[in-house]
Amino acid sequence: MAGSIRRIRDDDTWELRVFLGRDSEGRVRHKYATFKGSKRAAERALARMIIELEDKPIPVPDGRSRQWGVATTINDAIEGWRENGWEDLSPSTTLRYENLWKKHIERSIGRRKIATLSPYDVEKYFRNLKGKGLSEASVRQARAMLHRACRLARKWSNNQLPNPINGTELPSWNLDDSTPVRAPTVEEVAALLTAAVGYDFRFAVFLRLVATTGLRRGEACAVRWSDVDFDVSAVSVDESIVAAHGGAMTKRPKTRASVRRLAVDSVTLEQLRALRVEQAELALACGLPLESAAFVFSSDPGGATPPHPDTMSHAFATVRKRAKVQGDVHLHSLRHFQATVLDAVVPEAQKQARLGWATVRMARHYTDVVPEEDRRAAEHVARLFDGEGPPQASQRPRGA
Repeated sequence: MAGSIRRIRDDDTWELRVFLGRDSEGRVRHKYATFKGSKRAAERALARMIIELEDKPIPVPDGRSRQWGVATTINDAIEGWRENGWEDLSPSTTLRYENLWKKHIERSIGRRKIATLSPYDVEKYFRNLKGKGLSEASVRQARAMLHRACRLARKWSNNQLPNPINGTELPSWNLDDSTPVRAPTVEEVAALLTAAVGYDFRFAVFLRLVATTGLRRGEACAVRWSDVDFDVSAVSVDESIVAAHGGAMTKRPKTRASVRRLAVDSVTLEQLRALRVEQAELALACGLPLESAAFVFSSDPGGATPPHPDTMSHAFATVRKRAKVQGDVHLHSLRHFQATVLDAVVPEAQKQARLGWATVRMARHYTDVVPEEDRRAAEHVARLFDGEGPPQASQRPRGA
């Protein structure tokens, strides 16, 4: 520990100061004491003070300690929640909350004191958000965020503060106010796959895998070479890549239904095999091994870093433009496409299991054997792209 002394009065009165460190906000903290005597005696007192603090260090005051009362604002409540609770949320959720707070809350209702807000004020704020063009989902999420922050502020204030969000209602949206998600046609998906080949082979294989399996964007980004079983033509899904501050990170799925093993058609499997050869050659040229844990669609030699989901969405937008497909088709639309075209070949329960929906009761673990129904689903989707057309009525399973 560092220390210093300075004379503060002419009667040999000294100020002793010992550096304690920095608090959680980076501010310098010191321990002060006053001593009266000669300079040499003050120096000895400072040395004893340093030894005592080193033996029994006192805690550095935390600049983030908060007072909860009538002066507490919505922003104070959100900041308190961020410091004491956001770590329990997924990185993508905290990123979404941060953006929502900074764009639509911080400089408006965020400045209001919780104690002065009425349900009328809150509902008027929601209608202002709707008037600015926010979707029903975004306004609903803003309400959920405010409700949680105010509920925590009420608890932390020992029930002194109210929760003005409780009991408030959202504006109503007509059906015309929202754009329904549209499943692309077979022709549109085929055009996307063709355009992707001319754009980038790595992304083309990524898009083909998503289109033929219905994988979520983050799930496809998280596929590793160890997840691809070339012997049985299957891909295991047990991770997801989510956006986070400063990049992206790997996370486990929230439900067991998302952990599954999917059949892959022969054309997609061959494209994956070709991509592996290409990735191995790139890694070798850079003097790196291609480990089994490498990410399949990584742009880095060696595949140590997963692709960012947003990067894949931007690539999809470029490919969509080249393919001259309408702008209401997004990367996530391919899951809706998968759900639509599988109706002809597999039962509803198998479709839910393939897509990893939490509502299915018989979610299969990724180590399970790939069922024949799932194999039929994979081949059916591939036939649609590869020009063979759908199966004849006589080939369809009973009850499909």
